Amino acid sequence: MGPYHAIMVHFPVAFWTVAAGAIILRALSDRPLARAFDRVLIACLVIGEAAGLAAYVLGQLVWPPDTLQATPLGRNHMLAATWSLFFFGAVLYLRWRAGEQVWEGPVNRLVMLLLGSLGALLLAVTGTLGGHLHGAPARLSDLLKMVGLNVYETFYLPNWMLGVVVVAIAALLAMGISAARRPAGATQRPEGPT
Repeated sequence: MGPYHAIMVHFPVAFWTVAAGAIILRALSDRPLARAFDRVLIACLVIGEAAGLAAYVLGQLVWPPDTLQATPLGRNHMLAATWSLFFFGAVLYLRWRAGEQVWEGPVNRLVMLLLGSLGALLLAVTGTLGGHLHGAPARLSDLLKMVGLNVYETFYLPNWMLGVVVVAIAALLAMGISAARRPAGATQRPEGPT
């Protein structure tokens, strides 16, 4: 099963890389090429998510969770793979549900730019950890070590980051509730001379 997992992971990596690039490009540009990439974004995310789920399941068959959780490198890879799967699933849901609105206004574009960049980084970390498990370390692990993440030690979230996550969750919930209470079709536009 190991070779099947190694082959299968290339599909979500490819589709999610294209998706992250499309998100970044579209967040920075309204040109025809950026719009063309946006038209295939949902398809790339759907195929990437399906392939990612298949790769994840195959990975669980190759290395049982008890085995992976016995080593820091295995725990890190499982954590990063799980985050990748759910992260790109959330981006897919956001893009599909919100539609073209995700590109309206500088704040939305900034959020999408950050999501695309974070997705690319998360994907790179997941692939690097998988490469280490297969005996093919990557140079990215040296960069991770420079920022304090050693691939051979379990990644922990600092306590201050947990506080940031709690604040972000509360802010997102408040924004969602506020948007849900707004009448359909209503937009907040500043009043001014016409």
